[in-house]
Amino acid sequence: MSLEEKVMAEMKDAMKSKNEAALRGLRAIKAEIIKAKTEPGANGQVSEETEGKLLQKMVKQRKDSLEIFQQQNRTDLAAKEEEEIGIIEKFLPKQLGEAELKQALTAIIAELGATSAADLGKVMGVASKKLAGQADGKAISTMVKVLLA
Repeated sequence: MSLEEKVMAEMKDAMKSKNEAALRGLRAIKAEIIKAKTEPGANGQVSEETEGKLLQKMVKQRKDSLEIFQQQNRTDLAAKEEEEIGIIEKFLPKQLGEAELKQALTAIIAELGATSAADLGKVMGVASKKLAGQADGKAISTMVKVLLA
């Protein structure tokens, strides 16, 4: 079952239960999928990798907005962003915990023979590809800096 089919099924359930928060998040996902399908070269298809990147981008955007709303004491808007983040994250693969991320990055560092902060770019390139969809780029970067320090 594709992401679009899962989203459509969830949308039906959200409409039946009159769950506005879920409906808002699901409609946003559907809009992004449609936009990705109509981009040049997509041929009306969206790969699983692209779907994952779309979802991660959406979560990141909402987290950034959430941070701004919290700084400005806009709890009403912050609550909406939190609800949408929860809905979108249901469709993302399970995220690595801090210990799992550290273990994976330690293995990558050992594999590449990286020893100092000068090897940061080399490690980040491999780690970003291997851990795509499983961890946020910012979390990967922070952990790599700590491990190489």
